[in-house]
Amino acid sequence: MNTIAEADAMREKRLMAPCALSTAKSGKEPVLRGDTDGRVIRILVFTTLYPNVIQARHGVFVEERLRHLLESGRISATVVAPVPWFPFRHRCFGAYASLAKVPPQERRHGIEILHPRYPVIPKVGMNVAPLLMYRSMLPIFRRLLHEDSCYDIIDAHYLYPDGVAAVALGRVFGRPVVVTARGNDVTLIPRHAVPRRQILRAASGAAAVVTVSRALRTKLIELGAASESITVLRNGVDLARFRPMEAGNLRNGREVRKPIWLTVGHMIERKGMHFVIEALARVPDATLLIAGDGPEERSLRALADRLGVSGRIRFLGAIAHAELGDIYNSADALFLASSREGMPNVVLESLACGTPVVAAPFAGVEELVNVPEAGEVAEARTADALFAAWQRLWRRRPDRAATRRFAENLGWGPVVEAQCALYAKVLAAHESSKRTGKAT
Repeated sequence: MNTIAEADAMREKRLMAPCALSTAKSGKEPVLRGDTDGRVIRILVFTTLYPNVIQARHGVFVEERLRHLLESGRISATVVAPVPWFPFRHRCFGAYASLAKVPPQERRHGIEILHPRYPVIPKVGMNVAPLLMYRSMLPIFRRLLHEDSCYDIIDAHYLYPDGVAAVALGRVFGRPVVVTARGNDVTLIPRHAVPRRQILRAASGAAAVVTVSRALRTKLIELGAASESITVLRNGVDLARFRPMEAGNLRNGREVRKPIWLTVGHMIERKGMHFVIEALARVPDATLLIAGDGPEERSLRALADRLGVSGRIRFLGAIAHAELGDIYNSADALFLASSREGMPNVVLESLACGTPVVAAPFAGVEELVNVPEAGEVAEARTADALFAAWQRLWRRRPDRAATRRFAENLGWGPVVEAQCALYAKVLAAHESSKRTGKAT
């Protein structure tokens, strides 16, 4: 990939003048060149993890971060969110047919989003995914990065394949790249030798690497990434949207017995919802709310029937992000039994609503659940351990106002400040290297 990108970079230099020249020719002042004080930094966000009209919850955490950055008035952005190419829209093709319905361009919350297609080879194409993505994105990047209104930084999310492709594109078009690692791209994908090598190469070629937790930073360093290039910038939570309020109607008016447990997420094995159901069987009076859908729903319903607790479980289905605050406020505790997470937004949102958390001991959880009012971390990822953690929590019943006060330290404000400072540092270093003739 490096050799290909270097050859493409030389070709681009011969074909087109630098973007700064085209901006000057148009009579417009360059958006940001060198002095970042008081200037707007233009970023080109590049990620497959971004919501669209078909997948409203897909990568919503990236969109949330970008919205708060834009609200600061210190950056502007366009999003390139590639979608796997598929030619047919008929429902018989399942998820692939849904992807075919994603429009090539849309606007969400005032943000321009492009959805170019790239080829994906199911199951066998993992090793070549970054190359396929890179080659497919060259035309769109060529157009975007040579228009009158230029972009200063490529801001990529997810190390593989997105980050690998982004670093190669940055090399071609002479833009610094900031890559954010978010979870499986550090904890799971590097188990494969070829992706691991490409991830480490991308990490060394990026202007900066961000991880959303200290645990991910530690893991990435263990894989071989340079520690000095990695910055921890956690996700934040919208403290205005997620706040304590009077618990609303729990849908269809059906009464539920307290205490009320809640679990939120996609119904897949690694979320561990089966452990929560098994723990529920040990608490005769509790009701469990499950917000989400996914492939494990049938087996979870069967487990509830087998354990005799189906009458105390409410399967709420997928809940719109804007409606989750009501659900968090209805619960006495959020349960998260995942085997691994990056920086779980459900924990941030629950705490902001004043609802404490019972969590499995996945890496990084102690960065959020680290005081009594935040909740309890189980000693193991088992039903018995979750039940024991619940007992500890229920005995002391932390004050919801205290939980909210703790969460007020987790808002977006400090994250936005740190992220903008990182962009400014990266851009200043890039401009300095251009002036001295050194490669970035």
